[in-house]
Amino acid sequence: MFEDKTLVCKDCGAEFVFTAGEQEFYAEKGFENEPQRCKACRSARKASSKSERELFTAVCAECGGEARVPFKPREDRPVLCSECFAKKNA
Repeated sequence: MFEDKTLVCKDCGAEFVFTAGEQEFYAEKGFENEPQRCKACRSARKASSKSERELFTAVCAECGGEARVPFKPREDRPVLCSECFAKKNA
């Protein structure tokens, strides 16, 4: 039913094979469009869209140690380090 197709990457212009197995997977998932990028360009695009999270340093309200958190701590809310947070939620 499906046959391997050679496609051209829209980013780098390289040819890549859209295999029969991949086509079957796309059909099962209901995807209507063929891939437009080769695996290397898809991976690079996915990696570039992930942003590095900014971590803030605070003092743990339980043990007084350093806590690194992905949000800016406020004075009115206590911050816990990962170990104290895990203990509290256990």
